[in-house]
Amino acid sequence: MRIGKKLISMWPARSGEKISRTWTRRAAAAGFTMLEMMVVMAIMLILLGMAAGRYERSVQRAREATLHHDLMVLRDAIQQYTLDKQAAPQTLDDLVSGGYIHELPNDPMTQKKDWVPDTDNLLLSPDQTTTGITDVHSASGALSPFENTPYNTW
Repeated sequence: MRIGKKLISMWPARSGEKISRTWTRRAAAAGFTMLEMMVVMAIMLILLGMAAGRYERSVQRAREATLHHDLMVLRDAIQQYTLDKQAAPQTLDDLVSGGYIHELPNDPMTQKKDWVPDTDNLLLSPDQTTTGITDVHSASGALSPFENTPYNTW
């Protein structure tokens, strides 16, 4: 191969042949040094660590949004059951058997169907005959990192 006025061999020198300086510079420039590779790997690890943290926060926010939604649906079903039947549900399974919800959802914080129902002597209407479940909460006592309140107080 001819570059300028010099002839550069593409093959390594045979024994007894001199290796040109251009060949050695070109061979050295063909790859990356270990230091360059380590810097690139360090930058990649920093970016990966930042992405993992953001992913974990987004998963936690999604769980909290699901908890808010599930609580709203369960509370609405309890209220509708009580007003329709003139009696509060005695268990959360009464909401399923009455057709007010399809199935009891999992608590997104505990991943189980372990909701904590509140029972009270509160009557929602003058026609109501019995008391029972009036509210429902999460079974998780963990603290929300975004709202700074325990999940079981929502």
